[in-house]
Amino acid sequence: MNLRSGWIWGFANEGSSLHEILALFSGQIIVILLIVTIWINDTMAYIVGSLIGKTPLTDWSPKKTWEGTIGGILLSLIVIVVFFYFMASITIDLIILVLFAAVSGTIGDLIESKFKRVAGVKDSGSFMPGHGGFLDRFDSIIIAAPCIWIVCYILYR
Repeated sequence: MNLRSGWIWGFANEGSSLHEILALFSGQIIVILLIVTIWINDTMAYIVGSLIGKTPLTDWSPKKTWEGTIGGILLSLIVIVVFFYFMASITIDLIILVLFAAVSGTIGDLIESKFKRVAGVKDSGSFMPGHGGFLDRFDSIIIAAPCIWIVCYILYR
């Protein structure tokens, strides 16, 4: 499988997982929660990693650090829990979904970084200059969407 067909498979997989979450679990809020959690995680991991990151996470993504990764996951959980505290209610399901979204999103980001490293490219495109390309904005969801579908299946079936 070449890199381009891998990206096509990834987006098809992502779309079908998100569609299944919507269809099976009436999951509009779950899809929004997934996307927002991943974006908060990415942003917080970048900020924490920039400020205190010292320990590289992997060889193929040298700017990612353990400190940034852990900080991103914890801060995304805190932000979502605080939001739900004021807007709705906090449940164990919410905490499980946020943690799985943040962790699986980070794994998706690392996998896409490995694909880029193998292909010898820095960014996955120039569609969004300064952001690493279109795929770089959504690489986390490629892995996170099916993981969240599995979690929803376990929690709500």
